[in-house]
Amino acid sequence: MTVTLHRIGRRFRQPADADGFDRRLIVPMIVSSVLNPVNSSILAVSLVPIGVAFGAPPAQTAWLVSALYLATAIGQPVVGRLIDLYGPRRLYLAGAALTGVAGILGLLAPALWVLVLARVILGFGTCAGYPASMYLIRREAERTGHSSPTSVLTALSIAGQTIIVLGPTAGGLLIHLGGWRATFAVNIPLALACLALGIRRLPKTPVAAGRGKFAGLDVPGIALFSVTLVALLLFLMEPAWSHWYLPVIAVLAAAALVLRELRTSEPFLDIRVLGGNLPLLATYVRGALTALIGYCFLYGFTQWLEDGRGLSAATAGLVLLPMSLAGIGVSALTGRRQAIRGKMVVGAIAQIAAASLLLLVHASTTIWVLVAAVCIMGIPQGLNNLAIQNAVYHQADAERMASSAGLLRTFMYLGAIGSAAASGALLTRPAGTAALHHLSQFMLVAAVLFLLLTVADRSLGRIGRAETELTGA
Repeated sequence: MTVTLHRIGRRFRQPADADGFDRRLIVPMIVSSVLNPVNSSILAVSLVPIGVAFGAPPAQTAWLVSALYLATAIGQPVVGRLIDLYGPRRLYLAGAALTGVAGILGLLAPALWVLVLARVILGFGTCAGYPASMYLIRREAERTGHSSPTSVLTALSIAGQTIIVLGPTAGGLLIHLGGWRATFAVNIPLALACLALGIRRLPKTPVAAGRGKFAGLDVPGIALFSVTLVALLLFLMEPAWSHWYLPVIAVLAAAALVLRELRTSEPFLDIRVLGGNLPLLATYVRGALTALIGYCFLYGFTQWLEDGRGLSAATAGLVLLPMSLAGIGVSALTGRRQAIRGKMVVGAIAQIAAASLLLLVHASTTIWVLVAAVCIMGIPQGLNNLAIQNAVYHQADAERMASSAGLLRTFMYLGAIGSAAASGALLTRPAGTAALHHLSQFMLVAAVLFLLLTVADRSLGRIGRAETELTGA
């Protein structure tokens, strides 16, 4: 896995001249950025053996997934804000250390609740990589005068998608060699690699004069933001009338957060700036919709392949493999091109086509039609994720780049958790064809909304034109 990441980093290095992007930063950025997707994807094959080891039902082992989602959704913008204030090096190293601690804790865990705690620590530990990378890319762009380091942004996107593809396979190999505990222990060498790379290669950022240890850190705002997200995410994980109090708490905490942020001089979330930056807010919504549609397809279609189509788990995994491979290929082919809006439009059309095709499948549909749907769904996985990342890079306030990047990940986790709620409500066990069609209709509505938001957003077209003029293309 480490060799693969090194090759990806080497592929996208810039020329080693005084005006080029500092190529020493590429590998540490990529290695740290993939820690979260590694731990998101590798667990997929570990849940069953963990449940067997501790005698825990699926309802309990599901908290291993939810714990990472909760911690990451809250931690990404919080750690991103700390990076904006104090620079990436300290937070990068602290995150790597927490990841190592979580690996040790998972390796030695005597009970399921200890594993859940390890996943929470993993969530916070892996939060620093992506915001730190976006911060470094922005600072290097300012230093070199290259406003659009597309190759570096593409490297981050492809690395994440590659790891998601390799994660389950690597997890299966680790379990075969060392049992399910090896899927936690793998974080120990990865954390050590991040520590070594961070110490050697990341620049030290002096704290601004007059900024104390916690100066500029809006602790009440962070607390209210955390309460809002925890209540909202817990409700999305198990939506039910009996949990009516959770959305109420979320709304009240959100209202208090807005009032707090409007009155403080250094807010955690600058409501005024966000409110005046509608293109960035629209990009966040598109990020949530992309995750919602993608995870509905990934989980819902997979469940139907096994229950409705009668495929084995191994065969269903093989059917889904072309989606990730198509996403990686599309990212590699289009990564250096601008036209962010055009990428999103094509991605939206592909989402609509994939959802529409699912409305036509049935239990006897030939396998090649199913593979075609999977390949079509891979197109938006490559185009939308890359375009959304690039849009945030250009639309966000440069002084809040890390926290803006972290907030994007929060919205995408909201979409992922929303997909779990939609799949749970629309797919009944066994997941028959009618249930899949209901989920496909839901995906189709979300895909059309994504297309409308993209077509109506003229600011995306201006990003592409501005970059073309600067590069002289």
